[in-house]
Amino acid sequence: MTNKATTSPGLSKKERKELIVKQVSIHTRLMFSDLVNLIEDVSEDTIRRDVNELADAGTLIKIKGGVMSAAYHYGQESKTYAQHNKEVIAEKTLSLLRDDMLVLIGGGTTVREFIKRIPDTLRATFFTVNVLTAVELLDKPLIKTVMIGGQISTYSQMTVSGEVFEYLSNIKADLCIMGTNALHYSDGFTDSDWETIQVKKAMIKAADKIAILTIAEKLNSTMQLKIADMNEIDYLVTERPADDPELQPYNTGKLVIL
Repeated sequence: MTNKATTSPGLSKKERKELIVKQVSIHTRLMFSDLVNLIEDVSEDTIRRDVNELADAGTLIKIKGGVMSAAYHYGQESKTYAQHNKEVIAEKTLSLLRDDMLVLIGGGTTVREFIKRIPDTLRATFFTVNVLTAVELLDKPLIKTVMIGGQISTYSQMTVSGEVFEYLSNIKADLCIMGTNALHYSDGFTDSDWETIQVKKAMIKAADKIAILTIAEKLNSTMQLKIADMNEIDYLVTERPADDPELQPYNTGKLVIL
C-alpha cells in the first residue's frame, strides 16, 4: 500500500500503537502487510504484537490476516473516525437518490451515515451484500430491502459466496453506492482481500452508475489489488468542495465530484 505514514526509528510503543489505530481508522480494514507498508521502520512481528494488545483492549478488532476498526462493528457507532466529515459526505450523496430507484449498496461507516439520512418519504428498492447495511435500511418505512445472501466474509462483512455472483448477474441497478479503503487518481479503486474485490467488481457490473464515498484521507492511497479504474466510476463524494485542489487530479473524463 502506498501513502506511507511518517515515522522515525525512535518511535515509542505508545506512539506506534496510536499510529496503527489512526491508519486502521482511516482505511477501516487493513491486512498486516498493509500496515507494514504504511508504517516505516516497524516489523510485521512488532505490528502483530501491538495489534494483539489493542484488540485485547477493545480498541481494534482482529480479522483473518489483519485488523478492522472497532467503529465498523455493530453497536460501536460512537467510535466512528472523522464523524463530521462522513456526515458531510452522507448529505451530499442524498442528491443522487430518486423515487423508484433500484440501488445496490455496500457497507462501511460512511455508508451507515448516508442511510441514517435517507428521508422516510423515499420510495425505492435497495439491494445489499452487507448484513449491517440491511439492518440499518429496515428503519426506512418505504424502502424495500433485499439482502443478497451467502457466506459472510470476516474481512469485509459482505456476502462473498457463489450465489452472490449469480444474483448480481441478474440485476441492473440504477445506482451502486460503495465505500472504499483506498482510492488513487491513477491506480483506481483498490483493496487487499481477493473475495471482497470480486464481489465489488460484480456490483460495479450490476449497476448503471457507480458512486464512491470516501473521506479525503483515503485519497491518493493504493492497496495491492485493483477493483476498478477511475474511468469506471461516475461519482466521487468526499467532504471537500468539488473545486478543492486535492481533488483536481480526479477531475477527468465522466467523473462527477460532489
